[in-house]
Amino acid sequence: MSDLATRLSQLDAHLARFREGGIVNLINGQDVPGSGGSFETRSPVDDSLICAVSRSTAADVDAAAKAAKAAFPAWAAMDGTKRKAILHRIADLIVERAEEIALCECWDTGQAWRFMSKAALRGAENFRFFADQAPGARDGQTLHAPGQLNVTSRHPIGPVGVITPWNTPFMLSTWKIAPALAAGCTVVHKPAEFSPLTARVLSEICRDAGLPDGVLNLVNGFGEDAGKALTEHPDIKAIAFVGESKTGSMIMKQGADTLKRVHFELGGKNPVIVFEDAEIERALDAVVFMIYSLNGERCTSSSRLLVHDSIADDFHAKLEARVKNLKVGHPLDPATEIGPLIHKVHYDKVMSYVEIGKSEGATCRAGGSRVGEEGWFVRPTLFTDATPDMRIAQEEVFGPFLTSIRFKDDAEALSIANNVAYGLTGYLWTNDLTRALNFSDKLEAGMIWVNSENVRHLPTPFGGVKASGVGRDGGDWSFDFYMETKNTSFALGAHKIQRLGA
Repeated sequence: MSDLATRLSQLDAHLARFREGGIVNLINGQDVPGSGGSFETRSPVDDSLICAVSRSTAADVDAAAKAAKAAFPAWAAMDGTKRKAILHRIADLIVERAEEIALCECWDTGQAWRFMSKAALRGAENFRFFADQAPGARDGQTLHAPGQLNVTSRHPIGPVGVITPWNTPFMLSTWKIAPALAAGCTVVHKPAEFSPLTARVLSEICRDAGLPDGVLNLVNGFGEDAGKALTEHPDIKAIAFVGESKTGSMIMKQGADTLKRVHFELGGKNPVIVFEDAEIERALDAVVFMIYSLNGERCTSSSRLLVHDSIADDFHAKLEARVKNLKVGHPLDPATEIGPLIHKVHYDKVMSYVEIGKSEGATCRAGGSRVGEEGWFVRPTLFTDATPDMRIAQEEVFGPFLTSIRFKDDAEALSIANNVAYGLTGYLWTNDLTRALNFSDKLEAGMIWVNSENVRHLPTPFGGVKASGVGRDGGDWSFDFYMETKNTSFALGAHKIQRLGA
């Protein structure tokens, strides 16, 4: 039996329970059907039905928020070492069910096995990292002043809402939920309606690991009802959201009346800038990887290539050959590098940009067409001869779609790079350290990698500027979001107080 046939058989076994019973909410440790009926989730591989999913209403969100509120005092008061042990147990169970998670993720999202087989382990790593931070999460600082000693401490903010996207949903869910739990917060999680499978698996893992009832609650549904109810609920103190910039703006408005704290990881139109002194083959590897891996459906993808005019012809020729050689296929095939896009609506959006690029006068050097007649497969696409003002150079396509722009000098490259609404990441390829430092200092982006693809180091801050986000994740920055800081000031010695009315 081939690797693909074996994985399809294993997938079928994992999906059997979902096909039979559907996906229901988990509220206060109990399986609860959504009060709004159900909706279907389908695989982007062949548009086949996976299962029915509970559609939650405001009533379901209210029940979940109240469960999270009731569970909060005990969870917040639990010793950090005990929370650490539970979170490590969650990580252990993630590893035990890593194959199931990867298979479900591939079928639910269309992401290739070569990437999703590692996603579950990344999720376990997220839980382990923040588990180890839990015992010291409340630690503060001692700040001295003349005649005064200030002591700061941190306290979990309360129940929080976590809204996660459909691209690499399991890993991104753990990236948000793990620090919230480590901080002592309780959580109501609403996953994207297009990829609900692994969110359900994660909620089961947390329950099986001994997480107390009500500490993590799962509500499925659509943004316009379940999502909106979550962002407006008075018991939810903060919203952590990953998704489109427009949706982030809506959430900020919806949470305004209850003064919610928000953390947004939003869209990007990230530049990868290849200077004339770059190591061309390494830069080529990174350019291809950072836009075509994960089907291009990643906020940190380098979707704009800025290449120095003196090397552009040679770089484009090599790039075109590489793009045309990428293997598009079934996501469970180990040889596949690009799988199908998440659903038809998104497929139509990505394909519309092919026509936009051609109408704007850019050159389609590769791709731009559908692959096969079943599922939402797109041939990886490369446009060259673009100008900075074109829509394909300004707007987030969120697919295997690369737009290349030439530049003549560093000043022009910086102007092009910064002249978009977004500012999540940037990638520089140069052997000139002074240039790299000067350019990165002026580049409008929250994260910059020099001579590297996107390599996450969990203690470092993750987040964007402009329309790409609000706040930072990672390390202690995550706790800054999920916790309130309190200062207590002690007078030292006979501190003189000004007398009034004596």
